[in-house]
Amino acid sequence: MIAGPPPDLVGRQHESGALDDLLTGLREGGSRVLVVRGEAGIGKSVLLEYVAARASGTKVTWAHGIEADMELPYASLHQLCTPFWGQLDELPKPQRDALRVAFGIAAGDPPDRFLVGLAVLTLLTRASETQPVLVLVDDAQWLDQVSLQTLEFVARRLLAEAVAMVFAIRDPEGRSALGGLPTLRLDGLDTAAAGELLETTVGGRLEKRVRDRFVAEMHGNPLALLEFSRGRSAAELAYGLDSSTFPGLQGPVAGRVERDFASRLGALPTATRTLLLIAAAEPVGDARLLVRAAAALKIAIHAAPAKAAGLIEFGESIRFRHPLVRSAVYHGAEPEERRAVHRALAEATDPVLDPDRRAWHAAQAADGPDEEVATGLEQAAGRARQRGGIAAEAVLLERAADVTPDPRPRGRRALAAAEAHFSAAAPDRATELATVAELCALSGLDRARLARLRGRILFARSRSDEAAPLLLEAAAQFTAAGSPLARETYLEAISATIFAGRVHGPTGARAAAIAARASGAPPSGSRSADLLLDGVAAVLADGYEAGVPVLRGALESLTQEELGTREATVRWLLLAPVALEAFIHYAWDLHAWDALASRAVRLARDVGALGALPPALVYLGGVHIHYGDFAEADRMIDEADALAAATGHAPHQYGRLVLAAWRGEADIAAPILEEARRQAEQRGEVSLLGAMGYIQGVLFNGLARYEEALEAARTGIEHDGFNFTGLSLVEHVEAATRCGELDQARASLARLLELTRAADSGWARGAAARSQALLTEGDAADRLYRTAIEAFGHGGVAVEVARTHLLYGEWLRRGHRRALAREHLRTAHEMFDGMRAHAFAERARRELLATGEHAQVRENRPASVLTPQESQVATLAADGMTNARIGAELFISPHTVEWHLRKVYTKLGINSRRALPTALKSTSVTELGGEDTLRTG
Repeated sequence: MIAGPPPDLVGRQHESGALDDLLTGLREGGSRVLVVRGEAGIGKSVLLEYVAARASGTKVTWAHGIEADMELPYASLHQLCTPFWGQLDELPKPQRDALRVAFGIAAGDPPDRFLVGLAVLTLLTRASETQPVLVLVDDAQWLDQVSLQTLEFVARRLLAEAVAMVFAIRDPEGRSALGGLPTLRLDGLDTAAAGELLETTVGGRLEKRVRDRFVAEMHGNPLALLEFSRGRSAAELAYGLDSSTFPGLQGPVAGRVERDFASRLGALPTATRTLLLIAAAEPVGDARLLVRAAAALKIAIHAAPAKAAGLIEFGESIRFRHPLVRSAVYHGAEPEERRAVHRALAEATDPVLDPDRRAWHAAQAADGPDEEVATGLEQAAGRARQRGGIAAEAVLLERAADVTPDPRPRGRRALAAAEAHFSAAAPDRATELATVAELCALSGLDRARLARLRGRILFARSRSDEAAPLLLEAAAQFTAAGSPLARETYLEAISATIFAGRVHGPTGARAAAIAARASGAPPSGSRSADLLLDGVAAVLADGYEAGVPVLRGALESLTQEELGTREATVRWLLLAPVALEAFIHYAWDLHAWDALASRAVRLARDVGALGALPPALVYLGGVHIHYGDFAEADRMIDEADALAAATGHAPHQYGRLVLAAWRGEADIAAPILEEARRQAEQRGEVSLLGAMGYIQGVLFNGLARYEEALEAARTGIEHDGFNFTGLSLVEHVEAATRCGELDQARASLARLLELTRAADSGWARGAAARSQALLTEGDAADRLYRTAIEAFGHGGVAVEVARTHLLYGEWLRRGHRRALAREHLRTAHEMFDGMRAHAFAERARRELLATGEHAQVRENRPASVLTPQESQVATLAADGMTNARIGAELFISPHTVEWHLRKVYTKLGINSRRALPTALKSTSVTELGGEDTLRTG
């Protein structure tokens, strides 16, 4: 765009006021984010110019999306960060290294894009300490994907920094981007404002009917009004516009404007048009590069006519008046003209400093298959992968396949492009490239990769059992080729059958496990992965008693495995959810669950793997639910939700559902459960239906709605699933005994004993003993309840300890042993009330009242007045972490940490972090006189 003062903003008083307010807030030290949306030519760029011109006293940095630059990873982000490059050494080393690798300045493991995002956030925050920073991003729909995702992450994490970000994004092209951020939508000018703008460019006064027709034709689009009327007199427009006067007027307004720009190009000298084409094909705006390319084409630098026509500005950098000018120039040229210009740009681009863009220009210059060009693109794709630019890697490989002459390497490159597109969350394009690869000559190993990819795509789209046969076929082909990918693929196939809720039958998980064991697949190179497959296969094929010890070995290996590289860590993070989500319940070991989930959280934070962090937090939150620390679980689940929102991932609902069930929050759980059920049925994800049987069993047992609990738990058990069967059996035994369905209870107990006998852990022994006690009388039941309390305590499962005290107390009261019943009911009530397990606490309170004793209920802790983010910050600060370390843990800036702490101090009535540990632990107890004064938090 042209630099200089912005034009008068006719008819944009509301919009300019919003931008003025943004600047006011920024100067007062607050962060602001605004996304300006609208069609091409509606005035977005002019509004960015307006806010830049009025941003005195601030540091302004720009990024411009350019369509031709979309495939180069971090290109736009590099442009935006350049003014702050002198402060790079001030960043923490992991962030500094991630940014240097991302921008191709240093070699290293591919950085996680969210660690890059944290680095950019820190860089902007450091810069804002001396002067407010205003970030302006024009044509955001044309940013390379990873730059857009990174800037969106930064925008969602701003809170207490003197940083403002304003994005301009074109609709409909950018409709799906930057969703949920504050938005300013630009529509066409109203009739009065459009008429006023029109008359500023027309020589003479327009008749009202002519003016109104012109405005209607342009739909109030300012650029269309200005460009179509510029230099035309009122007399020329007296009869309005029609296709004979202005050919090409039909179609969307943006198309009309672009065609009008194209019509102006025809009057320019040939050398000037070629110069404009070089500038349009070269996205960096480097004037020196343009001069070298022009010399290669043997044309003179004849720019004056283009400048006089108001199409472009030449200086140290080159800028078109509007992106539509660039589009008109590029798309209006003949294909051979474009190829010649790209050929010249490839020759002019430094092969050492900018090899990727040189390779891209060479590819655009190719008029047919060219192995040298394809090799250059493949090498550029490898560099893109090293910088974490998966989307760019995919596009570069796709273009490499297009220009590859030999069918065999063409197939290999098309397959690699398909795999990269799938990793970049573009399964449709991955499917298309997979089809291209399938038509080429592929090696046996590549055929296996193709089958695996098709299975993964099916599994991503639907959790039905269609994916497993393809994955099994791929695993067999990998085995035949001696590939270490075989065992991991078998593990994926088994997981696919389990998610589909199929354990038995010819296409079930057991059949897949037997096939894996019989395959003779070579080692994968990861001891943990191999042990995990062995353990899963043993559980499925040989039964629980034979399989669980092997599975325990896999869990131990995963917990202790040394990880020397980032690649090894990322691979470990991919294995951990398989162990945690699908198989942890068969070990019935909360301590192992804790160790594995804690390590997953720690490693995800250490390497900045923000995609892996939300599920790891949910798993660790589940551990804290069973420890009875619902507040800590809530904080982790809230952080997981916040990170998922920041990264554009769906929230992990099941952690919140389990927490709501244990709290007895039926109103919260019911709508989420219903939506989860609908989605599970739609996707064929039967295992989730089984999980919901357990969740509803806990919820309704806590509420003493035993018939509903019976039905829910039975539904969970009856699904041919794997994950939550044992836990559903526990809920079913309790509900069935309360409903008098003793035959059902005994059948479920028999299955539960088989499961828990194999595990032989404190949790397993407790579940078995308590469930037996519910179906036993006399001294035997008494011993079983006491055994269960001791076993659950040894296993660390506090919620089950409290629940066993409740059930034991209920049994004792029915046996008229009131004094002993009060002891256990009091313990249960105190434990549940402290956890804020409202429904179970209410059950215990009612039982205590029946024995003639009132309950004591803890008042809310002071920490309960804190928001989840404040609570997370306060807890980490109380543990002695610095603001910088807390920021790195939570992916926020140190300024935001300090802002949260000031609010925490005010709410808790303290004035320093030294007082935090005491303030967070403080609890008071109030004696209650009866049901009407009960407080349950």
